[in-house]
Amino acid sequence: MFSKDNWDEILQALTANVFRTVLTAFGVFWGIFILVILLAAGKGLENGVKKGFDGIATNTMFMWSQTTSKAYKGLPKTRRYDFRNSDVAALKAALPDLLYVSPRNQLGDFNGTNNVVRGTKTSAFTIYGDYPELIKQQPMDIIKGRFVNQQDINDRRKVAVIGKGVISELYGKEEEAVGTYIKINGINFMVVGVYKSKQQGGNAEQEQKNIFIPFTTFQQAFNYGDKVGWMALTAKDDSSITELKPKILEIIKALHSVNPSDDRAVGNFDLYEQFNKVQSLFNILQVIAYFVGTLVLISGVIGISNIMLIVVKERTKEIGIRRALGATPGAIRSQILTESIFLTIISGMLGIAVATGIIAILNMVLDSMPADGNTMFANPTVDLGVVFVALIILVGSGLLAGFIPAQTAINVKPVDALRTE
Repeated sequence: MFSKDNWDEILQALTANVFRTVLTAFGVFWGIFILVILLAAGKGLENGVKKGFDGIATNTMFMWSQTTSKAYKGLPKTRRYDFRNSDVAALKAALPDLLYVSPRNQLGDFNGTNNVVRGTKTSAFTIYGDYPELIKQQPMDIIKGRFVNQQDINDRRKVAVIGKGVISELYGKEEEAVGTYIKINGINFMVVGVYKSKQQGGNAEQEQKNIFIPFTTFQQAFNYGDKVGWMALTAKDDSSITELKPKILEIIKALHSVNPSDDRAVGNFDLYEQFNKVQSLFNILQVIAYFVGTLVLISGVIGISNIMLIVVKERTKEIGIRRALGATPGAIRSQILTESIFLTIISGMLGIAVATGIIAILNMVLDSMPADGNTMFANPTVDLGVVFVALIILVGSGLLAGFIPAQTAINVKPVDALRTE
């Protein structure tokens, strides 16, 4: 391995026909290049999609009441019911693995009739009644002031947190919003905070046009009694909301005399389940990337093996002379395998280097784009472990590519080799 004469001979053999050597090495170069690029592209797509979940408590489900589809305990089907404040307390008491149980109410939306007035300006916005923990479940940045706190809930304060979209419609360009008053359905609320949504894409602008007020204030101000529109439930880190969901639905059905087999009575959306499906998709894409890249790499290795067979054929007389002078079969085999591994590793590492350079340039371009740009692709990278795996693949590929030619070389009898012209 460390013999200068051996390396001189290897380099001489590989440079005897430079064009053929380059074409042979290109197969391995292209295979490892495709493998790294595919893995980086898959990771970039995964990062882009997960960026849409940024700030969201993914171990969360949303639940709302619907019309019953089965009769139960003398109650007819197609019955409508509502969640109540007592349901929240019952869920918290029965399921200690729940981190948050956030009741929510909603009034109007940004496409509805005008429901918010400030001075001479009026517009339509979505009004939510929420608890303070919502900010830990839904992505938003408080850029001025604060969010709803527990004292607001306890005292039923008439305070509001508004989005940037609300400011653009109700306030002047340089006007300060915090400390001012807005009128929601004829009731005055003081603005205590301004938020900016972390979401990207088509819903980003819509998410900026919401107004959040204390849940208890919402119920009192708009005559909702103890009615709850829907709930956001988040499990603790060591639990799964998907596993808790059957018990949650069972409790709600029991509280509202709903048939236990009525699957339509309680609407729900399991964010954790959907997130896991997305994660599974990216795992499949990674497997496909490895599969395609490996196939391309194998085609390059086969090319190297074929060329090494030709090289052995061309050097038959040389091998015969070396055998006649006392070279052992192991020495001949080592020489052929070293040439094959050397060519494979050099071309493979060049492929990794070029792919890494392209990924670095792509990351520079993405970093220069606006932070709030609508993109589903972000930070394409390849783990360092993949590079080590690639090195192992390259060494194994070199051994595989050189094994058959090496065996062919040592099977040549010295007398027959010397007769070859």
